[in-house]
Amino acid sequence: MSVADESAKFQGESRDDAAVPLLEPAEGVPPVTDTARAVEEVAARLAAGTGPLAVDAERASGFRYSNRAYLIQLRRTGSGTVLIDPIPVADALEPLAEAINGLEWVLHSADQDLPGLAELGLHPARLFDTELGGRLAGFERVGLAAMVDKLLGRELRKGHGAADWSTRPLPDDWLNYAALDVELLLELREAVDESLREQGKNDWAAQEFEHVRMIEPAAPKPDRWRRTSGIHTLRRPRQLAVVRELWSTRDVLARNRDVAPARILPDSAIVAAATADPKNVGALRALPVFGGPRQRRYSRDWLGAVERARALPDSELPTLSQPFDGPPPVNRWERRDPVASARLTAARAAMGELSTRYTVPVENLLTPDLLRRLCWDGLPEFRSGAVPDDPARAIDDYLTAGGARPWQRELDVAPLAAALFATEPAPPARDR
Repeated sequence: MSVADESAKFQGESRDDAAVPLLEPAEGVPPVTDTARAVEEVAARLAAGTGPLAVDAERASGFRYSNRAYLIQLRRTGSGTVLIDPIPVADALEPLAEAINGLEWVLHSADQDLPGLAELGLHPARLFDTELGGRLAGFERVGLAAMVDKLLGRELRKGHGAADWSTRPLPDDWLNYAALDVELLLELREAVDESLREQGKNDWAAQEFEHVRMIEPAAPKPDRWRRTSGIHTLRRPRQLAVVRELWSTRDVLARNRDVAPARILPDSAIVAAATADPKNVGALRALPVFGGPRQRRYSRDWLGAVERARALPDSELPTLSQPFDGPPPVNRWERRDPVASARLTAARAAMGELSTRYTVPVENLLTPDLLRRLCWDGLPEFRSGAVPDDPARAIDDYLTAGGARPWQRELDVAPLAAALFATEPAPPARDR
């Protein structure tokens, strides 16, 4: 049976019985490890276990500026569950790293937690991402609770995922929630792996997991201030300069205090100041939010930012339209380059057919950005109007340079060549 047939078969399966609620860990909630001595003890316990290591981390997104881990949850067969507070023991984690860095880690949405764990010197030797595996297996819902329900028949109830995990001490019910996040992660790994193998997608998954494990953190995007909510209502470059200066001032304050920027000054206040252009502290404090007790202490900083923007020469003002690296926004393609727009339409249709056939989301078959870049001006022949001597090879080379994995290129290249250059479609991918 082909990969496509297996995918369609599995996608149609469902479970009729009600999930059994999972309310507390079977072995109870372990104590929080928060001393160097305790780290050594749990490291020895984990080293004595067998098999992969279930890993999760809780951050304080929306509360803190940093992306650091404020709680680490680990579980291994024969070792039980471990909860570690990394804040007081950040300099004492070497025994833990020695015990677990050589293991396969099992995470759900690994790209969310790996950077914060890497800051602590913790890196997996191998990786299994149950969320990404679920996408490749064709599951419509890939949240942890949904997959535990579908594959294991257990109900993980929503709890404190969006809480401020920098809170100390951590409440008991939060710790219970955190321990449950790894309680069934190893069993879920086995179920997802079985599904991938049944569909012949296990090699695809292995390539994707290794890509996530090895990928370097993305550099901060330029002009991040342009993502300020409500900025689209501003029509003058000088107003954008005020947004830029206020955003930058807020970012410095947030980083220094390790507080989420929106908790120091919301985007709406930045846009209001750019619109009103206050000339003194009194006018600034008369604006919404700026008169509040938390913002008043920084009134001179905020007004200084406005004044710097006001003093800029016209030559240093930001442009109204956002500079971009690569293709323009897709909604402008038809006007700027109708031929490229037609290429993208044809390529998207081909990718949509592949997605349906293999029950893999389009964005996992090929990143949308790489597809857009290919269709805009990815090949020299697009500019000359010629056809490459070997369209498939040209596309394969481009996708390789763009970081596409071998399994993606094996599936994508022939349909894209057919869509972009009207070549004869290749025969279906071999059965797996």
